[in-house]
Amino acid sequence: MLFTKKHAAEKRADFRKALKTGKLLQFPGAFNPLCAQLIERKRFDGVYISGAVMSADLCLPDIGVSTMTEFADRGQQIARVTDLPTIIDIDTGFGEPMAAARTVRTMEEAGISACHIEDQVMPKRCGHLDGKEVVDVETMVKRVKAAAEAKRDPNFILIARSDARAVEGLDKAIDRMKAYIDAGADMIFPEAMKDEKEFEAVRAALDAPILANMTEFGKSRLLNKKELENLGFNLVIYPVTTLRLAMFGAEKGLDAILDDGDQNGVLNIMQHRRDLYDLLRYEDYNRFDSSIFNFHVGDTPLK
Repeated sequence: MLFTKKHAAEKRADFRKALKTGKLLQFPGAFNPLCAQLIERKRFDGVYISGAVMSADLCLPDIGVSTMTEFADRGQQIARVTDLPTIIDIDTGFGEPMAAARTVRTMEEAGISACHIEDQVMPKRCGHLDGKEVVDVETMVKRVKAAAEAKRDPNFILIARSDARAVEGLDKAIDRMKAYIDAGADMIFPEAMKDEKEFEAVRAALDAPILANMTEFGKSRLLNKKELENLGFNLVIYPVTTLRLAMFGAEKGLDAILDDGDQNGVLNIMQHRRDLYDLLRYEDYNRFDSSIFNFHVGDTPLK
């Protein structure tokens, strides 16, 4: 409630300006609103909301079984607690082109700053798994056009993701990405590149901002910020990093309770209560509450 000062339109306008600076923007993934607040506290450029993470949070695989409303609800919860721009994954748009248009409009209304839509068939698969299938170019162009036309805020960023590299090869994937730009995409997301030479080829071929996905245990090695800057990329996401860190820590803590009978051995890898309260801004809420409810009810009965 007390975290943000910027309206959604301001965040979108700031994001579009930031993309023109030439700086590589870093967007870690947030698995919940509290994590988004931590990302802002650490002074990153924005927050990414991963479809794989939202599905995992529901204990579901990333195969297109989560729903648009589940994505929108979590996206709104995260966007409301930060002044940073937020990018959300909308998979294949949750249906035909008309559904993709409705999804974009819904994400705009949820306060999101950008979304990416992909060219896989429905139901989709995680981008770094084998066995993916992609729709034909014409079908994806229809998705992109419908999504672009649904925008009411011109600063809402529409990102077209192509999974075609693993299916059709790099050259055809690049041709697809060019078609998606022509159809109205503001940015391109080339998924599951094999190495930095492929990232370089995509950058050389496209006249649009490009997003790099640095997910752990994927198809390519993890490129660092300087390498991506040198390659000319505009934005990098770290989609599942925070969830993996949190779940690893939770597993270690639960093992300690089973093995030792208490948590004493893992206190040093926990967030301290005072740090959690600081992140939640307990004092800010207290000051806000005190500034409003500062009256005193005396002993004189009301007449």
